[in-house]
Amino acid sequence: MVAFRARRTRTIKGRSFDARSRTRTSSALHERSGVMPGSARVLLLAALQLIAPMPLVAESPPVIEVAKFSSGTVGRSIPDGWTPLTFKKVPKHTRYELVRDGEYVVVKAMSDASASGLTKEVKIDPKEYPIIHWRWRVENILRRSDVSQKSGDDYPARIYITFEYDSEKTTFSKRFRYKAGRALFGDIPIAALNYIWETKTAVGTIVGNAYTDFAQMIVVESGAGRIGMWVDEERNIYEDYRNAFGEDPPMINGVAIMTDTDDTGEQATAYYGDIVFRKSAMAGSR
Repeated sequence: MVAFRARRTRTIKGRSFDARSRTRTSSALHERSGVMPGSARVLLLAALQLIAPMPLVAESPPVIEVAKFSSGTVGRSIPDGWTPLTFKKVPKHTRYELVRDGEYVVVKAMSDASASGLTKEVKIDPKEYPIIHWRWRVENILRRSDVSQKSGDDYPARIYITFEYDSEKTTFSKRFRYKAGRALFGDIPIAALNYIWETKTAVGTIVGNAYTDFAQMIVVESGAGRIGMWVDEERNIYEDYRNAFGEDPPMINGVAIMTDTDDTGEQATAYYGDIVFRKSAMAGSR
């Protein structure tokens, strides 16, 4: 949100008259006609402007552009504002590159028995901006992908949404498990939604991640029916979080994209377009 300082209203002085007779004549005419003199009207207007309430902060925009890949530089491996997302136990990383696809610049991901992502820190209130919209394309699905198994926890494309840790709103048991998880795996989110392109699981399925219940998987595409096609996606994060975790979401603190095949040992290529958050859903969106 960008705040703007309100500009102070300038006071305007009325013009004075040199000739007394002209001033008296003018005043007399206005007294008879019941009309306020021009200089007085100006002063009154200025006074009203000074006491009138004025907005001090600009209204928040209807859209937040989290990933403007389309304005990136072709050939770069990391878009502006993004950083690599890697994992201690996965030595082989997915390759990312900004490429031109038709008239747009997008991120191309190439995974060969590898896993890593690109992430961006954000601070977004899901109550104010509940809608996420993105577009992606995959060149293949994974034969051994299985959302219910650790050995199948790979996807040609996925979007991560991570949330802030608020100790005051977290149960004791969850705080304990969270601290234990950080001791084992390092900096992990207290909660995450994973929007995934799966192989056989039905679209709309919500299931806990095979490795940790801090992450919930939501299947938004499944199967090979849309391979090679650009697909626009739109989800209500606020509602998805409530359905997945049974409570209201805290602040969103991160967004990531990832193509990974380290568990299945397969290969995958995917493309990611711009990602935006909206206050309301677009007309005609599914």
